[in-house]
Amino acid sequence: MTDKSTLFFNKLKKAVETDQLTLPTLPEVAIKIREAVESESNSAQQIAEMLTQDASLTARILQVSNSPIYRARSQIDDLTTAIARLGIRVVRDLVICLSMKQIYQATSDLLDQQFRELWSTSVEVAAISRMIAGESSLNPEQALIAGLIHNIGALPVLKMAEDDAELSTDKAALNQLIKDIQGPVGELILSFWNFPDHLIDVVSKWNTFNRQHNGPADYVDIVQIAILQSGHTQYSDAPENWAQVPAFTAAGIEPDISIIEVEENKIKIDETRQSLSVM
Repeated sequence: MTDKSTLFFNKLKKAVETDQLTLPTLPEVAIKIREAVESESNSAQQIAEMLTQDASLTARILQVSNSPIYRARSQIDDLTTAIARLGIRVVRDLVICLSMKQIYQATSDLLDQQFRELWSTSVEVAAISRMIAGESSLNPEQALIAGLIHNIGALPVLKMAEDDAELSTDKAALNQLIKDIQGPVGELILSFWNFPDHLIDVVSKWNTFNRQHNGPADYVDIVQIAILQSGHTQYSDAPENWAQVPAFTAAGIEPDISIIEVEENKIKIDETRQSLSVM
């Protein structure tokens, strides 16, 4: 971590701890839906009633429910039916991800480009993560969410960079800063939002490619493999030799094989990518 990165993160962390910086707040409808799902006492119809408070989220949930990823036999235009098709917990996670994307708006061309690149990366990693998880005991939808949020820590860095003359014009310096502190910043955000530990682990540990743990592959392993296979390593410390990455062994995947080039896998990834394009 560079001196500038350390100073930048310490300044951000201190501002959060002293209430001088307010981390982004999830929209009210996203909070309500998350709480309703966690209570396990609400039906698809009740979730639909909450979701209708936000027309944009409603439209996008309908789009996702009719996308190739769910292999719909018939078109759905009813929100309750869409939620029943997707599953309440999937809807909760999608609403949160959609809300996070809406929180951030860039005010300069450079930062707007960075936002677009980060979202494109998260979509690709999410699509591959979902495909890999489908071949394991992990939940594919949770893997998709893990891929989407793995780089969430970069977003407040971009927002703060708008007020830094050097960072707002120097892409190389901005990329270095993102690489250095996106993990701990992402952990701050998801802890602030009371996210589950397995997703906090993803944002804080995905860039630790020498990470080892006992037991089968977890969501960090899946996201690491997806990042390497996708080639989106510009914000990471990814090693050139994938055999050095324990995640492949944990997942039972040969590091020298491009799993995303397997025709069946390419179809699955493309279907997920198309589904996420409406977000």
